[in-house]
Amino acid sequence: MDLYLGIDFGTSGARAIVIDDQACIQAEVRYPWDSSSISDLVTSWQTALLTLLTYIPDELRREIRAIAINGTSSTVLLSDGNGQPVDTPLLYNDARGSVMLEHLRNIAPPNHTVLSATSSLAKLLWMSQLPTFSQAKYFLHQADWLAFLLHGVLGISDYHNALKLGYDVEQLKYPEWLEKLQITIQLPKVLPPGTPIAKLRPEIAKQFAFPDDCLVCAGTTDSIAAFLASGAKLPGQAVTSLGSTLVLKLLSRTRVEDSRYGIYSHRLGDLWLTGGASNTGGAVLRQFFTDAELESLSREIDSSKASPLDYYPLLKAGDRFPINDPNLPPRLTPRPDNPVEFLHGLLESISRIEARGYELLQQLGADLLTHVYTAGGGATNKTWAAIRRRNLKVRIKASANTEAAYGTALLAMRGGLETGDWGSGRVRE
Repeated sequence: MDLYLGIDFGTSGARAIVIDDQACIQAEVRYPWDSSSISDLVTSWQTALLTLLTYIPDELRREIRAIAINGTSSTVLLSDGNGQPVDTPLLYNDARGSVMLEHLRNIAPPNHTVLSATSSLAKLLWMSQLPTFSQAKYFLHQADWLAFLLHGVLGISDYHNALKLGYDVEQLKYPEWLEKLQITIQLPKVLPPGTPIAKLRPEIAKQFAFPDDCLVCAGTTDSIAAFLASGAKLPGQAVTSLGSTLVLKLLSRTRVEDSRYGIYSHRLGDLWLTGGASNTGGAVLRQFFTDAELESLSREIDSSKASPLDYYPLLKAGDRFPINDPNLPPRLTPRPDNPVEFLHGLLESISRIEARGYELLQQLGADLLTHVYTAGGGATNKTWAAIRRRNLKVRIKASANTEAAYGTALLAMRGGLETGDWGSGRVRE
């Protein structure tokens, strides 16, 4: 029996799923982040990766033929020629690159995806001013570096992670305007997601009892992996990921790009995943409520009635979509004494941001929204689903599979987005 491994590095933890050649799950393991992980990201990522491998049963590891990894979009780092990080990675929501936007606007096309404070390219330009930059040879995304730990080949990425670096996903090459930045380190070679890169390092294969010919494939981002897992396959179908953040992906025949609103499109066969990511979401809910409180208080909310509270729930100033403003202040007042009313206001407000996002995508030319699949931890909250259905006015259902690791395992199994069902813009359920 041939098996395939997908590994997801999300905002709340790392997960791994093993599937067979019929796409049935054979094993699922998790590694949650803890507060100490924040101080040493590189060590925690490496520990999580190797720990997940040990959690997979030996008898399954021996049958795994291919592995793919996803990471959070625009989580990036610099490494030396040996793959050793030279400084602390910058996370997906780090907006220090905002100081480079004026310089970027003079070079990048108007409203380009890179013209965002959190884009990979804005981060790279900011990092180029650090004293440690002189030690760097490679610029890598989180998924790139984690895959390197397994296959040992530096400087390889995929066109989902490379989009916010400025890579042209229509022409499948770096654009000429990017060369004008005169970046002095090596940008990644970009492959279609899921493309086999190399065999596992022999020492990794031996340590964990993988087959000697087990392949490591080009990865993707966590939100696209969740889309691939969802069951969405037709233009007009969308996936909302209700995790720590809110991510919208609408399958469209038209590519939509507009940095003014934090909107970008990823290539998926001959269709486009257009959408954006907001910093609102589950992380804000968990600032005020435990999981148990979220579950019990949600049952007391009358989801048929709109909350009068108008919030913009953020942990700190700044959002990316549908408002792209690194200084946008959180709005969490007035706060009622009744926790049920407060939670209702938060769920309602996040739902309004979601609806505003899909409306904006359609106004800019994306296909008409017909159906929303839901992934992430928030997908299980029935009250929230009812509030969202009232705001979105379309059918809502949980994704066929809600785990991004599952979508990543599908990539490993199918050998990439340019082959098989995805090559024609269709995703097999």
